[in-house]
Amino acid sequence: MTDTKDFPSDVLPESRSRVPLPNRDDLDEAAREVYDAHVKIDPVAGKSLAGLFGPGGIRLHSKKLSGLAAPAAHYLRHGADYTLMEREIAILTTAREHDAQFEWCAHEKEGRRVGVSKETIDIIRYRRSTEGLPETHAVLIEMGRQLFQTHALDSKTFSRACAAFERGTLVDIIALMGAYSSTAILLAAFDVQLPDGAEPGLPVD
Repeated sequence: MTDTKDFPSDVLPESRSRVPLPNRDDLDEAAREVYDAHVKIDPVAGKSLAGLFGPGGIRLHSKKLSGLAAPAAHYLRHGADYTLMEREIAILTTAREHDAQFEWCAHEKEGRRVGVSKETIDIIRYRRSTEGLPETHAVLIEMGRQLFQTHALDSKTFSRACAAFERGTLVDIIALMGAYSSTAILLAAFDVQLPDGAEPGLPVD
């Protein structure tokens, strides 16, 4: 069990972040629906992986953001054409390139659940060569590394991505990475701590 005395001084033990947990009574109808969805943690049914103790709980402090963001987030996680493994590889690559321990912790577990191999997870974790991976998996990792490290995507990698995915699916994948980049920044700004008992899954560079 994590000793909350080890938290930074501005992190609240009850929320494990710099802001309190949202109060359902303070929310409008649309936000209450989002709140209720986060309380029902069930990744298979499309519910939150982290409940109110993650980015979903943070967003509920905005009067409008949670209600506006929830449909797009649900589509990107559950309605787009990429496979579950491709989705999690894209998210894990994004988490790795932001050193987002909370995001990584949630999605390493989810990645394993949907079939991402330990070898692939470790390639992302330790930034190893993607040689030998299925092309769709390899190009996802290479795209994420380039976009978040150099803020650009070279022509060769873009051509590989266009060959691996239909155009609309590729747009959705990039949007997915962007969404989880936004989540990583949110988690960092509010210093969201790992779940009780969880250990950091990423090496400190």
